[in-house]
Amino acid sequence: MPVHDLPLLIDAARMAGRVATSFTGATAKAWDKPGGAGPVTEADLAVNDLLQSTLRLARPDYGWLSEETEDGTARLKADRVFIVDPIDGTRSFVEGSNTWAHSIAVAERGQITAAVVYLPMRDKLYAAALGQGATLNGTPIRASGECTVQNMTVLAAKPALLAEHWQGGATPTFKRSYRPSLAYRLSLVAEGRYDGMLTIRPTWEWDIAAGTLIVTEAGGGASDRKAAQLVYNNADPRFDGIVAGSACGHGLLTQALA
Repeated sequence: MPVHDLPLLIDAARMAGRVATSFTGATAKAWDKPGGAGPVTEADLAVNDLLQSTLRLARPDYGWLSEETEDGTARLKADRVFIVDPIDGTRSFVEGSNTWAHSIAVAERGQITAAVVYLPMRDKLYAAALGQGATLNGTPIRASGECTVQNMTVLAAKPALLAEHWQGGATPTFKRSYRPSLAYRLSLVAEGRYDGMLTIRPTWEWDIAAGTLIVTEAGGGASDRKAAQLVYNNADPRFDGIVAGSACGHGLLTQALA
């Protein structure tokens, strides 16, 4: 089933890219969601509509969880569920950056089985199916082998480096970098360009569902910030942060966190 779903996700992601790039980020109509949930644009909604109609027509028995669709309980009864972020990195999209992504995944009984992260402005399509490895534009990718925290390059926002978040109140001396899209951060770790990524904030399933499978299929590890296993399609679709990295780097980061 994972291999069966992956071509569908790849085709849908490329269609989503054509829709999103038909809008001009800075001129697309944008507004803030209620409760400080961040911005949304007409492009987000157009991509969401396309993906929902395309994917659910192809798999009518699959549930649906998306950042841009009002959530309900029906998905909790489905064995398989699409987990989608139509545009991950909406602020980047509005600013005209090229680091926003489409994130599309399938979860089966809590486990991600197929995943795509697509950056249309950079022509980068990351894909993975459970047990089949991970690819970038069709070429296999592998997470780095770095096993020393001090030598790691880690994607994280500045607040994650506050001493209070780390064992003994001492922030590790790794090199920090940043990308706004969590899906892209995870994909960069899978590609081996960075050794790890983390966020200590509550993390929505749609932000990371695709990226975590791509990391693990590339030989890396992923968990919440306390090293707990990630199980998807929860009634409350949020995790307690996210940590991912190379096979040993992931463990080193979770052990170092307070």
